[in-house]
Amino acid sequence: MAITKEKKQAILERLDDIKSTSDSIVFVSFNGLNVSDTTAMRRAMREAGVGYFVAKKTLMRRAFDGAFEGDMPELEGEIAVAYSTDAIAPAQNVKEFAGKFDENIAIVGGVFQGVYKTKEEMTEIASIPPLPVLRGMFVNVINAPIQGLVLGLNAIAEAKTSN
Repeated sequence: MAITKEKKQAILERLDDIKSTSDSIVFVSFNGLNVSDTTAMRRAMREAGVGYFVAKKTLMRRAFDGAFEGDMPELEGEIAVAYSTDAIAPAQNVKEFAGKFDENIAIVGGVFQGVYKTKEEMTEIASIPPLPVLRGMFVNVINAPIQGLVLGLNAIAEAKTSN
């Protein structure tokens, strides 16, 4: 279906806004996804602070081509962009839904810190644990030596009291 020049201009402006305000952009392939699943996915992404926008690939190429370092990934099939000011949230959300909907949703590539990334690189980024989990891991790393010292001192104290 052909779209008017004004509509194309509006889409290009939206893509330019996404390009300039987002820390991370994920190109998402969504083939054969039904309306109810799409609506649920969009709602969950919105609640997580991730935007989701569908546009024609030619308009995406026009808006993003040359805007970032590296080569833009090949965009085949039906493509959308997931974007956010949080650097890893779009990739994590898309990966989560890719697990739920099997082959219907997939990461095709993306932009991370101003550089185009491949499908594999964006999937690795999606594997980074969320910030609260990373903070918990850091606390455990800091706590481990202290806990070892306490256990050692406790063992010494028990040895002295048993003698």
